[in-house]
Amino acid sequence: LCSETATPVDIQTVVNLGCVHMAIRRKARSQEAPAHEQILPEAEMEILAVLHGRGEADAREIREALTAYRPMSHASVLTLLGRLEVKELVTRRKGPVGKAFVYTAAKSPKPMYRTLIRRLVRRIFANDPSRLVASLFEAKPPTRDELRKIRALVEELEKRS
Repeated sequence: LCSETATPVDIQTVVNLGCVHMAIRRKARSQEAPAHEQILPEAEMEILAVLHGRGEADAREIREALTAYRPMSHASVLTLLGRLEVKELVTRRKGPVGKAFVYTAAKSPKPMYRTLIRRLVRRIFANDPSRLVASLFEAKPPTRDELRKIRALVEELEKRS
């Protein structure tokens, strides 16, 4: 029988499952990580993707851009934008008309993408990037133009190494 009790400092709730203690974090890991290593929830990443693509947008424009694959209420978009603002990943300024704010991505997406891809390769593809690429090409075969760009990238990488 298990007699130990878990008392971790940074964990809010511990569930006892026989002799296994499962920790349930209430605080998102992304808030604990440095800003350049944050892994965000999908909805927050999708909002950032809209902002990176458009440069700037208000909450309505973001909601409309996401409607096809992630329909959500205006209030949900505002909540997510607020979270991103607290994480210093978006900035806002007063819009030209009415009460609406215009949001802009505060940082380049590249560091976040690198961290996300590194984790994906390590956890899902056994730390083998070629397996990620093969899986990507199976899911979405590249066009001739994309293959040309990929060849150029590979040639550039070969020159550097």
